[in-house]
Amino acid sequence: MSTQTSPTPQQAPASPAAPQQAPASPAPPPALLPQPPLPEVPIAQAHGAPGTNSLPHARPAVPEPTITAAGLLDPVGDLAAPTHLKFEQYLPGDVLGGASATPRLSWEIPTAPAGWSPTAAEAELTRTDAAGNPLAAPETLPLASPDGVLAEWPAGPLASRERVAVRVRVTGSVAVGASATAPATALPATTDWSAPVVYEAGLLGASDWEALPVGPAWPENPESDRRPPRVRHEFTVDRPVVAARAYVSAHGLIRAELDGGRIGADELVPGWTVYGQRLIARAYDVTTQLLDSSPAGDGVGPHALGAQLADGWYRGHIGFDGGYRNLYGDDVAAIIQLELTHADGSRTTIATGPDWRAGAGEILFTGLYEGETVDARLASPGWSSPGFDAADWSPVAVGASDAERLIMPVDAPVRVQETLLPVAVTVLERRAMSIGEAEIELAPERALIDFGQNISGRLRIRVSGPAGTTVTLRHAEVLEDGELGTRPLRGAAATDRYTLVGDGVEEWEPAFTIHGFRYADVSGWPGGAEAAKRDIEAGAIIAVVVHTDMERLGAFDCSDARVNRLHENSRWSMRDNFVALPTDCPQRDERLGWTGDIQAFAPTAAFHYCCTGLLSSWLADLALEQAAHGTVTWYVPVIPGGLWTPPRPAAVWGDAATVVPWELFRATGDRGLLRRQYASAKAWVDLVDSLAAADHVWDSGMQLGDWLDPSAPPDNPMQAMTEPHLVATAFFAHSARIVSHWAAVLGEDDDAARYAALADAIGEGFRARFTDGAGRMTSDTQTAYALAITFGLTGSEQAREFAGNRLAELVEASGGHVSTGFAGTPVLTGALSATGHADAAYRLLLTTTCPSWLYTVAMGATTTWERWDSMLPDGSINPGDMTSFNHYALGAVAAWLERSVAGLAPAEPGYRVIEVAPTPGGGLTRAEAVHRTPCGWAAVSWRLVDEAGREASAQAAAAGQGRMELDVVVPVGATARVTLPGKEGEPIELSHGRHHLVT
Repeated sequence: MSTQTSPTPQQAPASPAAPQQAPASPAPPPALLPQPPLPEVPIAQAHGAPGTNSLPHARPAVPEPTITAAGLLDPVGDLAAPTHLKFEQYLPGDVLGGASATPRLSWEIPTAPAGWSPTAAEAELTRTDAAGNPLAAPETLPLASPDGVLAEWPAGPLASRERVAVRVRVTGSVAVGASATAPATALPATTDWSAPVVYEAGLLGASDWEALPVGPAWPENPESDRRPPRVRHEFTVDRPVVAARAYVSAHGLIRAELDGGRIGADELVPGWTVYGQRLIARAYDVTTQLLDSSPAGDGVGPHALGAQLADGWYRGHIGFDGGYRNLYGDDVAAIIQLELTHADGSRTTIATGPDWRAGAGEILFTGLYEGETVDARLASPGWSSPGFDAADWSPVAVGASDAERLIMPVDAPVRVQETLLPVAVTVLERRAMSIGEAEIELAPERALIDFGQNISGRLRIRVSGPAGTTVTLRHAEVLEDGELGTRPLRGAAATDRYTLVGDGVEEWEPAFTIHGFRYADVSGWPGGAEAAKRDIEAGAIIAVVVHTDMERLGAFDCSDARVNRLHENSRWSMRDNFVALPTDCPQRDERLGWTGDIQAFAPTAAFHYCCTGLLSSWLADLALEQAAHGTVTWYVPVIPGGLWTPPRPAAVWGDAATVVPWELFRATGDRGLLRRQYASAKAWVDLVDSLAAADHVWDSGMQLGDWLDPSAPPDNPMQAMTEPHLVATAFFAHSARIVSHWAAVLGEDDDAARYAALADAIGEGFRARFTDGAGRMTSDTQTAYALAITFGLTGSEQAREFAGNRLAELVEASGGHVSTGFAGTPVLTGALSATGHADAAYRLLLTTTCPSWLYTVAMGATTTWERWDSMLPDGSINPGDMTSFNHYALGAVAAWLERSVAGLAPAEPGYRVIEVAPTPGGGLTRAEAVHRTPCGWAAVSWRLVDEAGREASAQAAAAGQGRMELDVVVPVGATARVTLPGKEGEPIELSHGRHHLVT
């Protein structure tokens, strides 16, 4: 323990502005409707972690609210104070442990008079102490930008731990009094101050860290499963405390506790980064927890810190082809720094170090792939409370300081998001076979649960029974022959086991594992499978959805429930795979940050959720791995993996370095992200340029091409119809063009010109090598034409028209089936729409036989599949060993639904200008998209009506009958550019407000 007398400007949180309730998604199918919370059940109080606390941290999980255009506020109204204040790309509201010393500010103006536009903004900064008392008078400073989108910090850099309450107000002008003879007069109008939000900087420098990594010193076999340890430490506080902060990280995964209660509600801390260079520490306000556990309520007295550890990604068993252990080290360790601030401003620090002790608890084993095994009889009640008898605990091993690589997060943590009740429970009979007089059990009696939705997460159980009874929980995404289809899990056992202590009702949920599943079976339940069925139907088992905490931004709805389900599948696959980083799948022995997947999905991701924080953290790791390996890698972070080791340059995957930051910029207007990733993007394009032939065609190296197009056999996903070097060269041109635009945004004019010239030269080489000069591609495929159209490689309007026509012919020849993989699918329908073939795009959309998007919906999918035929029409699972039912890449079509079908897209970065261009078709009678832009909520909603003003029938819509009624919501600070179907001429310009147009 050390005491410092330096003052520390901190404060208790100010009350943030209540974020507006996010409007929300189309209603799911009846089986998937949100379920009511479970009734509380008394929990036995003698079982340590499984029973002591009744898991209060998980209780608030509720379904996301519904977002509809009709539910949005009319942006025209009285001038409102700024709301939805946020710092950087964090969630709206207060930030504790921020990573930036100069955090940018964003806000929304919910309503303003017609014609009002912002001209200036100012921020009021109140620096406070840890108790929330102002240290000086508020300081009012002008902001460089009045539009509320990432305005630069107006003051000097904050120091570590410095805490500031911030309010914002905006001045604008309203044009009044315009007439035929006199111009309008601009009258100033200023908003009220916003409600305050608080930003507290984290530990920003290596010198701030005293904590050392501590873990067990007992001997372990690094090549075997190891029992997760605990560490603890007791200390005494001798002076009253006004504030307490815990900074927590680990080698492995950690759940920290203070005085017998869990610190925070975050899961899988500290997440997965390139640990050797970036190890995230999260900050927690534990003031109330500390004060409440002291006799006088002032913090004075005995206290204890504890941490349950697990292997996680750091040293756990991860990766395919058998996997690997100890990838970052063979130790597991807690890093905790508890800082107590006293009334005089001095600070006491309690940090992990040599005086801590190590022991074990009820967790016998836990692995991200394997699952968790717990014996509640081994729990140690009070292990993280003062006065616990730790005589049989061991000294800790102390590692070298991680201060140089410890960083604060730029994103929100992984948390429990919602819970689902079962929609069906059935009993599966015991199966056995006889060999002579012997009987071999093939499967025990089980209860099979269907939760109606494929998720990432785990189960929470409430059970009572005899001591020593072991309940086993297995998980899978689909059923095959009426039982769990576990073959796609490959080496992931996805099995949790809980052994009862036998003292009343016990509640348990795994702590350090998650699974990808819709179905689970339960064996070993007290009283047998029939009893399990009764108890489960009464609420004894629920599914817990776990992923990174992200703000919901978008929704889509139309008159075809199948298409709505397709869009929801895309959104759910994003939720299930955004768990600390953007993974490919949440279920099998892989779960890696594949670059090609997020490259394909980035525009869709940015519509569904505010994911810029998570992706900017991942992109920082991408740049680190790129520098280490000389290329953008297949996945980030890098681990060994057969064919994928060492990493090699490849199109589509490597283009994540350009496409992902650029698409996030288009969605958010975040120039800071572009600046941070600029060197990485340039390095990627320059590398490919060095590998390309003299004509700028990338015709060398291993290329995955149009990965997983429908023609690829189960055992060879890269055997696609489109020539891989055509795909590679198209993406080379695309990335060069992106970097040219990117450089222009940053004011790098020489680079802008150089990369524009390079993109032009690549286009010439592409046309010379891969077309006949008139527009026909050497690979006469949907992907080839879609890439050429979307990436501007046709060379002329005539050739572009030819390419569009030929693409439509190929769709017709395919019977309306998709013939694209990871490279072509994200651009396929958009290329058709852009060349006047929306009818062909709709045919692709609405086909229900394989391969197609709605085939998966017809087969009961609730997430996007990895393969078009992950499940075959007869209900059997694709025979390939790479078959996932939760991969978001092919769900990138959702961006076309939002931007083209509904007609809502960014015309300028950050939606400062909104492109409204709906494209009716396919017999749809209505469609809408709603999105929370950086300026606020925007929406486009259209419907076809008959002469009586009633919604047209699907038959009439398919025949092109009925007139369109269009409603557009434009937020304050943005404008919209509307192009109506079939209308030539200049687009209609709309200012903020709710607008109704009729064709």
